[in-house]
Amino acid sequence: MRFNRKCGLEPVPLGIGLKMESEDYQVEKIITRFPPSPTGYLHVGGARTALFNWLYARQNGGTFILRLEDTDVARSSAEYVDAILEGMRWMGLDWDEGPYYQSQRTELYVDHIRRLLDRGEAYYCHCQPDELELKRKEALAQGRKPMYDRKCRDLGLESAKGAVVRLRAPVMGETRYHDLIKGSISFDNTELDDLILQRSDGTPTYHLAVVVDDITMNVTHVIRGDDHVNNTPRQILIYNALAVPLPRYAHVPMILGPDKTRLSKRHGATSVLAYRDMGYLPGALLNYLVRLGWSYGDQEIFSLNELLEKFSLENVGTSAGVFNPEKLLWLNSHYIKESDPAELVEPLIPFLKRAGVEEPDREVTAAAAATLQTRSKTLEEMAEGAAFYFRDVVDYDENALKKFLKPDLAPLFEALASALEGLEPWDEVHMQPIFEQLMERYEVKFGRIAQPLRVSLTGKTVSPGIFEVLEVLGREKTLKRIRAALVRMKDV
Repeated sequence: MRFNRKCGLEPVPLGIGLKMESEDYQVEKIITRFPPSPTGYLHVGGARTALFNWLYARQNGGTFILRLEDTDVARSSAEYVDAILEGMRWMGLDWDEGPYYQSQRTELYVDHIRRLLDRGEAYYCHCQPDELELKRKEALAQGRKPMYDRKCRDLGLESAKGAVVRLRAPVMGETRYHDLIKGSISFDNTELDDLILQRSDGTPTYHLAVVVDDITMNVTHVIRGDDHVNNTPRQILIYNALAVPLPRYAHVPMILGPDKTRLSKRHGATSVLAYRDMGYLPGALLNYLVRLGWSYGDQEIFSLNELLEKFSLENVGTSAGVFNPEKLLWLNSHYIKESDPAELVEPLIPFLKRAGVEEPDREVTAAAAATLQTRSKTLEEMAEGAAFYFRDVVDYDENALKKFLKPDLAPLFEALASALEGLEPWDEVHMQPIFEQLMERYEVKFGRIAQPLRVSLTGKTVSPGIFEVLEVLGREKTLKRIRAALVRMKDV
């Protein structure tokens, strides 16, 4: 049976038996979910989990649900909620339903706890925390696993102040399921506790809330990190106690840092928005994350359409992926290089503003981006390289100024300014003859003109090609900068 999504209690027949393993039945529509906790920013591990769920739902014509597990009131915050939603939108992982908030679903959890109590699948426990702690220490001292001794299990106790509700877990046999990535997994029931479903303050525990959410949202596939493998049997027991069939489980491998330990802040940025703010493109990050644990032959670079066509859980490995910042940087440079310059304008503008460009012209931004695509690994790097296009006054590198803007070049530059002033149209094809004539007239090679001109126009000795720079700057800015350089030459 399935529970009606609105009230969570009305059964909908699926034609399958109780406690049947999830591989034994077919589902009509794929429904996946991503349930981050707003106790921190969206990190790359969570982003990869969201991506796998999104891809699986999209390629199967299914539904992707976003819900926020915000019952940890002390650590959850609106700032983190906003950051998670912003990170999802930046990556293009749109959701079909939600975001749902666990904090707004308490009544639904209480209804299911009451149902379990009525069915005899749960019971009230009056044991006090200090009593339980003493028993835990005794068990550890005796070399036993510190599990609850089920003292209240068969006492038929009623609700009382300070009481919790526990699941009546099986004490024999095993709990098993088929993992779509890891294969068959089983747990000895003697290792599973009568876990708490409702705390003494009336709030539901994580395991109860997540199961009720998945049931009432009709989730068919639970795709999550393999750090949840040990949570799965406990959640299966709740499904069984509610007489609801299991979803299909798929536990993806963890992401490790370069030192093969679990990825953390000490390995550098782990937040999705941190990579956005460093100038990474969402497509590059998605491409990189999908390859941490999934493969399709030797192919490394995938368009979104290719991912939607080729992604499969069958090709997700069981070994942990190692996060390599240098490879991500290489992939980002590839995405920048292959992008349409017009598509770089919107993401590049914030970086230009950070570099001191107050109101970047969009056409100039696109043209500038085109000259820097093969030279930039990040948008931040591109913005720093493009800033000179927008400034009213050239910021000269002093060493370059002294080395290249020398007095003896003044006649040549005066002739260049005069020749460029009447040039029409303003493009490389028509500029080249002017330079050729000057080279012949002053008996110099192109480098004798190009490098001083580069310093005059950009203030630096390294820039995009000189004709690219001239075209982007346009006639007015070019002539203004050449004349300013002439003043510098004469001062030197």
